[in-house]
Amino acid sequence: MSRQILGGLLGGVLLVTAAGCGIPSQTEVRSEGPGPAAETGTSSGGRSAPPSRTTADSREEFVDYFLAAAAGEPDGSYDRVSEFVVPEERARLPQKEGSEVALTVVRLVEEPVIVPGPEKIQVTLTVQQVGQLTADGVLGPPEATPETYEFGLSPFSPEGGDEVEWYVTDPPNVLLLSVEALQEYYKPWTIYFWSSDRLRLVPDQRYLARAVPEDRLVSEVVRWLVGGHSAWLKRAISGLPDGTKLINNATRTDDRWEVNLDMTGADRDRLRLLATQLVWSLPELTGQLELKIRNQSQLIIEEMGQHRRLNPVYQVESLPQPFCIYEGAIRSLGPAAVPVAPAANDKVFSAGISRSGQRTLAALTVDAGGGRQRLAVEVGSAPLTAFAESQETFRTMSRPLWLRSAQPQLPVGLVVADGQLYRFDEAAKLDLVQLSLESVTAVAAALDGHRLAIVSGGELYLAAVSHDGDTLAVGPPRRSPTSLTGLTAVDWYGENSLVLAGAKGGKRVLYEVGVDGARETNLHVTGAIVTHLTAYPAHPEAPYGTVMYEANEVAYQGFPMKRITPDQVRDIASTDAHASDPSAPLLLF
Repeated sequence: MSRQILGGLLGGVLLVTAAGCGIPSQTEVRSEGPGPAAETGTSSGGRSAPPSRTTADSREEFVDYFLAAAAGEPDGSYDRVSEFVVPEERARLPQKEGSEVALTVVRLVEEPVIVPGPEKIQVTLTVQQVGQLTADGVLGPPEATPETYEFGLSPFSPEGGDEVEWYVTDPPNVLLLSVEALQEYYKPWTIYFWSSDRLRLVPDQRYLARAVPEDRLVSEVVRWLVGGHSAWLKRAISGLPDGTKLINNATRTDDRWEVNLDMTGADRDRLRLLATQLVWSLPELTGQLELKIRNQSQLIIEEMGQHRRLNPVYQVESLPQPFCIYEGAIRSLGPAAVPVAPAANDKVFSAGISRSGQRTLAALTVDAGGGRQRLAVEVGSAPLTAFAESQETFRTMSRPLWLRSAQPQLPVGLVVADGQLYRFDEAAKLDLVQLSLESVTAVAAALDGHRLAIVSGGELYLAAVSHDGDTLAVGPPRRSPTSLTGLTAVDWYGENSLVLAGAKGGKRVLYEVGVDGARETNLHVTGAIVTHLTAYPAHPEAPYGTVMYEANEVAYQGFPMKRITPDQVRDIASTDAHASDPSAPLLLF
């Protein structure tokens, strides 16, 4: 679907790319226009190999190249960085090869400070630790803690000539990689694992070195799947059987790929699950796929593109429908009718509405009197008329959300109330979710329903979710670094990206960030604290995301951003007196 058509149907909801590139933290915040979302596996926009030591034309450029030298295939990372270091001090670097290689990914929070001295040039880097990039393409949590790195530059004139080259002296004892180099020399790559109940695919973010030859791509992705999921997804994911191995490399003959595995328990159902997992993890592959177990043909997918079409990752409608709260009631901002009957649509502060088959799931935060709120829930056929209400009341409540990973007959939702996260069911029964976090202010769920983004104490965390009957299990939260501070709101903006509301350089902004914190793109300057944020995440069947938000009790949509006015609200007579503005925007999909 084209961006123009989608934008028109959404009535001007903010439409921007679902995958952005990073910017240095000191760059002035500016609004970015909409554009095509980057697709997994595209090769444009980067180089395969970092520059060599001798190609730098200035000290500043040399430092940039030094922070990119480790990029590429892991086996050569140590050698590439060593070339930048004076020979007598190369032993200070961690000499690891293959699967043991780990790169320390950092974000420069200011320009490198380069100070000339009598014998050498001193360089100081002030950084934010982003994570550890391992050989399997996972960018995990940071293991290093330094906020600064210092090293020297030693000038050198080859053969006594006039040209000056540099070497690094007193190098850091880690292999550094800047976020700019990560974006330049690696492709963000999404692979998929089956959920623990094997009912849906769950995305897992990886980074593929652009230096990997095309004919090794399938083998690399298969090894990632065999090696298992990222650690933070453990609670939600089912991996391949223990001991599964790729036998030799995957091979291609004309328009046909052959993957040979050693895998126990490889019945036909398990192989079909693996085939679906594999074709979505390699979204650009077409043609035939043959799976072999110990050289014996077991399953053939005749056309991988058709297999993807018949087995979509997400069962969602491609067009989200925009709504808002106006004068205490849910109102439509588009062609869709409000799924709540007028008699029940009253004293509403915020709402989360979803679909599950033919049923509508609605959760509202409503006025409980005395400056307090409570949760009201109904599941059934629209229009909904009889809401169950929670016994508990709270001073503050977030917009409720529904988890798409829940069983259709046992719908489950989440809401933040008075700084704590609660699970609720269709009877509006609230249960506290045990988290090792305090002062939770916002929660958002990915389309797969197994991954949460949580704002706590103004910082971003990720957690995996699984279901055991009517019990909701949330894995240990993992902090995701970002250059924004004072976060107030979050929602999913893509399979592996989020839209965040926070502060940057003294301004209140909306940013797109990758789930691991490496990629950041500024979307919009809000100028005020965002209190409600909703997004429709881009995914393989809908490659563009949408965003709506509320700040300073005013709701916004469109690009360029425009406030939502009463005359945009459906079924409101133009002659009516309008004492308030639309608020708490939401999207139904």
